[in-house]
Amino acid sequence: MAPRPAWITGPRTWQYTAGAATAGLALAAGLVTVTGPWDSSGQRTAEADRAAALERTGGADHGPGTAAGAPRPAPSAGAVLAGLGGAAGAVRTAPDDKALADVLDPLLADPALGTRRAASVVDVATGRRLYGRDAGRALVPASTTKIATAVAALSALGPGHRLTTRTVLEPDTGELVLVGGGDPTLTAREDADGLASLRTLADRTAAALKKRGVREATLSYDTTLYPGSQKHPIGVNDNLAPLTPLMADEARTDDSTSGPAPRLSDPAAAATRAFAGFLADHGIRTTAPGPSKATDRARPLAAVSSPPLAALVERMLTHSDNDIAEALARQTALAAGERADFDGVATAVAAQLRKLGAPLAGSAFHDGSGLDRADRLTAGLLTHLLATAGDPARPGLRPVLTGLPVAGFTGTLTSRYTDGAAGLVRAKTGTLTGVNALAGTVVDQDGRLLAFAFLASDTTDPAAAQAALDRTATALAACGCR
Repeated sequence: MAPRPAWITGPRTWQYTAGAATAGLALAAGLVTVTGPWDSSGQRTAEADRAAALERTGGADHGPGTAAGAPRPAPSAGAVLAGLGGAAGAVRTAPDDKALADVLDPLLADPALGTRRAASVVDVATGRRLYGRDAGRALVPASTTKIATAVAALSALGPGHRLTTRTVLEPDTGELVLVGGGDPTLTAREDADGLASLRTLADRTAAALKKRGVREATLSYDTTLYPGSQKHPIGVNDNLAPLTPLMADEARTDDSTSGPAPRLSDPAAAATRAFAGFLADHGIRTTAPGPSKATDRARPLAAVSSPPLAALVERMLTHSDNDIAEALARQTALAAGERADFDGVATAVAAQLRKLGAPLAGSAFHDGSGLDRADRLTAGLLTHLLATAGDPARPGLRPVLTGLPVAGFTGTLTSRYTDGAAGLVRAKTGTLTGVNALAGTVVDQDGRLLAFAFLASDTTDPAAAQAALDRTATALAACGCR
């Protein structure tokens, strides 16, 4: 069994254990206020409203009773919100280790899970490992890597951090420079819906130029925030745009906002051309844009900023957004004083997790998204990070839990668990050829919040492997395990 984390100082009250089932919804009035356009299901909004109402009635302890007219739980997610208004003593002790093993061992022995698999289950309220099967074995994690990226970024930058795209004017040459700040959610679409907008930046820039009497300018763009190659080791791929700190709408060539899509080969140039078009609408004429670097003497004109990092983390996890993952990994490197390239990312992410006391033996970070097959994580590390995100002393990490897709309801789990643990499981999926993974949280039959991680390698049938993982998570949700 793993040792209790340092932050565990004594038994948790039933209120915390049950309240943890909502993945830290006390942040509803703060960090979870920006739902973003990815909240098409209303899950983020419903959870935030529900938590805010319950917080008003029960205070920090979430006492019994619910305010009249309080929002109802989001559809299919009642169990995710379990316990906030229940009676004291409603949550029993954690599952028995042997009984839990009796349930999970046969399921994890399914041949569909390939020749190598690892698993870990941890009681979030105590940090104690309840189940482990090669929990320290490092395997390819696929997109569950994004859990590590999220924890590292939030701990390095804070949940309120924003990424800024700006324009500057060079005093000697009159060159107008669009400076990329690494915001992967920057949009050129008409309906920005809370995102940083190139149109808004053009509006503000045009106004600033007109105040200076400038109606024509040489336009350039600065992408020097990210040194090195823009290519991910997987090469050109619909799952990821070229790695640049300046792009609009993730360089997608269609109207999609998530999932695979063909990408532009030069996102920064394309975004700057769109910006030039918006300036032209204000009567500002510009040259064809080219690459440049803003000098220290450049005078600021205008800026737009992304939603808070907490919201970016939620979007990344809910929809397994690779572009956001790589951007947040590079921002973590910059915050640590490292180069914003793959080597800097590997150093910075590991350093941030080490500060949290994470068990890193065997782990290897090569990107932020998990698309690199050279990545290695352990099931024990993933459950440690999930339990740490539930630490009451670390509210800034809570978006790691609130961003996890809800089974049968949101993001990459929308079409899964329709006949099983819908609303009970929240988990990050991971899929590469021959690799299937699932890591997240589940509320068991006794109202106990458990963190789990299941990693499988050398799988041959991805659909069968996915179904096997879902059955295992469903059994964990159904477990009283005494």
